[in-house]
Amino acid sequence: MKRWKTIRNKENGKEQQGEEPFQALLQQLVNSDDFIQFTYKSAAGLLCIGYYTSLIDGKILHQDILPNIKSLESIHHLHSLIPIENIIVTSDVTKIKDSLLNGHMMVFITKDIGQIGLVRAPVDNTREVSIPEVEFSVVGPKESFVESLDKNLNLVRKRLPLPELKTIEIVIGTISKTKVSVLYIDGIANKENVQTVTQRLSDLEIDQVNDSSYLTQLIQDNQNSPFPQLIDTERPDRIASALGEGKVAILVDGAPHGLIAPTNLFEFFVAYEDYFLNWAVATFFRLVRFFAVLFSILITPIYVAVLTYHYELIPKDLVSTLVTSRNPIPLPPIMEALILELAIELLREAGARLPTKVGQTIGIVGGIVIGTASVEAGLTSNVLLIIVALAALASFTTPVYQMGNTIRLIRFPFLLMAHYIGLVGVAVSFIFLLIHLLRLSSLGRPFLEPVYPLRLQGLVDSIIRLPIPFQSKRPAQSQAEDDKKFNAMKAKRIKDTKKND
Repeated sequence: MKRWKTIRNKENGKEQQGEEPFQALLQQLVNSDDFIQFTYKSAAGLLCIGYYTSLIDGKILHQDILPNIKSLESIHHLHSLIPIENIIVTSDVTKIKDSLLNGHMMVFITKDIGQIGLVRAPVDNTREVSIPEVEFSVVGPKESFVESLDKNLNLVRKRLPLPELKTIEIVIGTISKTKVSVLYIDGIANKENVQTVTQRLSDLEIDQVNDSSYLTQLIQDNQNSPFPQLIDTERPDRIASALGEGKVAILVDGAPHGLIAPTNLFEFFVAYEDYFLNWAVATFFRLVRFFAVLFSILITPIYVAVLTYHYELIPKDLVSTLVTSRNPIPLPPIMEALILELAIELLREAGARLPTKVGQTIGIVGGIVIGTASVEAGLTSNVLLIIVALAALASFTTPVYQMGNTIRLIRFPFLLMAHYIGLVGVAVSFIFLLIHLLRLSSLGRPFLEPVYPLRLQGLVDSIIRLPIPFQSKRPAQSQAEDDKKFNAMKAKRIKDTKKND
């Protein structure tokens, strides 16, 4: 590969204006082995073409660009010769550098480097749209986001084909230069929410953003809370639905997940599949998830508290069973519970980090082997083994993965408080948890809304889900400019065409 040599104007023997910074840029570019530059004959003379081979589609270069620039007489005629959009003619060195690093190739006439043509020809190495893996549903759409921002925007726009759907693009990261798009529907979304999101994103000073999870941690109201304050979803239909409710969505280039804000606690127990089912069935499943989470948090601490301090609360018919199971156990209930809880967490982590088939085997076989061996060795009781297994199973019912992690974490403070002061400790822990949730907010909106503050209209789609005609207004938490979705009276009418006698 040849190094760039200074190009001089043969007519006056002086370096052209802007040549020095451009030459310095070229000198920096050719130090990378995947940057190629070569000359090509045209009607205007020799053309110099440069690009990163790892970012340019060679098929576009050889079929659409090179054959068409043979008749090029001026760099400003690139638009009329090359059948490609996004052609830029500029002398700005910073613009040239950024464009080359984003899938453009540069073209300029060697005897006149005052203007540089930039032609977009990126290589598409992103995967195709596939079915959701984390939020899979039996009924409903089977599309999920991918790592390409353009494809993700397409998945949302085809579900919301209206010009009011606006996007605001922000580049974040001094190293990664990650493109982030803020989506909202003009006339529905609250302008304050949009401004809050864009301002928080614009004010970020960070070197790399490799996933949307980075932004979740950086722009949420309380960064020290274990509770997520933005919903992370891989479903474009859920993003489209949230935008229709007046919320704001965030899509990140390179991330197969989108973010929704503002949100509340109860939305983390809502599976999007609920909207494809009958309202009574969907309400039943939501109640099952909600009480399963409470069961997962409280059942093991209550077991420890009762056996340590409040054994008089044990029913007489159950005393003999517990005495028999705990008789050979040399450990106190707290140690017994911690051993099993940590064993479950180890199995979860091992199953998640190993390849899929191996991970499933480890999770199933490991759980059976370790559980059986610990009971036979006299380290844990079979009653607690059943309780811990049910608690772990109940924690898997949360549709949003981040909330499942939070539930796994907050069980341990409850356990320790139950060991120290019994059921009073469980009650105190629950009070502190409730106080924390009352103080939380999402984009400044209360996290426990619509329960606190009480919003009767919001209760129709929170813990319970009433029929669709009752959901004629948008959630109060989003503070939408237009809070009316549709006419409730017309939605309830069923118009059948009557046959003539």
